[in-house]
Amino acid sequence: MHNFKSSLLLRRCVHRCIFQFRSVSSLSNNPLIDDADNLVLVEGKAYSRTAILNRPSVLNALNTTVGARLHKLYKSWEDNPDIGFVALKGKGRAFCAGGDIVSLYKLINEGNLEECKEFFWTLYNHIYFLGTYLKPHVAILNGITMGGGAGISVPGTFRVATDKTVFATPETLIGFHPDAGASFYLSHLPGYLGEYLALTGDKLSGAEMMSCGLSTHYSLIAKLPLIEEQLGNLVTDDPSVIETCLENHGDLALPDKESVIQRIETLDKCFSQDTVEEIIDSLENEVAKTNDAWCTSTLMKLKDAAPLSLKVSLRSIREGRFQSLDQCLIREYRMSLQGISRQITGDFHEGVRAKLVDKDFAPKWDPPTLGQVSQDMIDQYFAPLTAFEPELELPTKQREAFA
Repeated sequence: MHNFKSSLLLRRCVHRCIFQFRSVSSLSNNPLIDDADNLVLVEGKAYSRTAILNRPSVLNALNTTVGARLHKLYKSWEDNPDIGFVALKGKGRAFCAGGDIVSLYKLINEGNLEECKEFFWTLYNHIYFLGTYLKPHVAILNGITMGGGAGISVPGTFRVATDKTVFATPETLIGFHPDAGASFYLSHLPGYLGEYLALTGDKLSGAEMMSCGLSTHYSLIAKLPLIEEQLGNLVTDDPSVIETCLENHGDLALPDKESVIQRIETLDKCFSQDTVEEIIDSLENEVAKTNDAWCTSTLMKLKDAAPLSLKVSLRSIREGRFQSLDQCLIREYRMSLQGISRQITGDFHEGVRAKLVDKDFAPKWDPPTLGQVSQDMIDQYFAPLTAFEPELELPTKQREAFA
């Protein structure tokens, strides 16, 4: 046993040394690396700091440098007794559209999986850090808030949605799975809304986010300058004081009558089923009985998604319901490494190609149907990594995760 542990430690050390060498030697060629200070700007306030995601040309998509910069800033601010709370916002028309998946696609084409792994490792570690942050955190979710963008905001204390917010976890539509902590927070939404959002990739408005608990506050975009000014004037580290400030400028969140929030009863009936096939059968039965346009639209969304992604994502959400944040992130890291490796399927690479690179919108999924997805394929996504491929390491002994 002692020899095995020594061997494992040696392998991890070797892996990290190679990893660090590759990271340094490929900085100039790695599309996930960029100038850190310019990618995340900082505003200093009376007793707070605001990080501003500054990649507006790519909707503030996250790369390795952004994740590392956020982590470094948050760590220094947490340790600074003169800073009471932290805020995060995006520049331009997006808060954050998620991970820079086009850059990941290019790295996969080059066979440079180590840089892809570093991206997930860095991002997931920051998400865990945010989820265990010792100071109040306010995320201003104005504009597009998708995938990893939700990951770097939802685990924090407060999330302010606006009438311009558009939320989604659209990963199944590009052959991936909702990650960056999504299996944790989606699984804790009312009823089976999390399964619906994870499988269909459907969008929510700011009002819908507020109604289901994804955001803690809702305000019209016209009020944001005043909200930010008022937050900047606060000299406090008391969450209740910050909450009162946000509530003073809040607006009533009223999802329209066509909203999925108004369909919860039907949604729960269909998405509570045990398998993807049974979910589809349930939706088809509803269409046959009622000719419900929402059910028809939902079926079309499911048919656009990668079959393997649907099954993997459903299991991920179901497992996340009984796991802590760190357990979800560790499992998602395994799944993400499988997704980029192309050992089981090339769906992620193909999905990004079809939707974002060539834009022919005709991905060729492998396997192409739900019936051809084997249990072994699904199980491989969730299998522990080998001794030669270290698991995601999170500081769980120093920072306790919430359940």
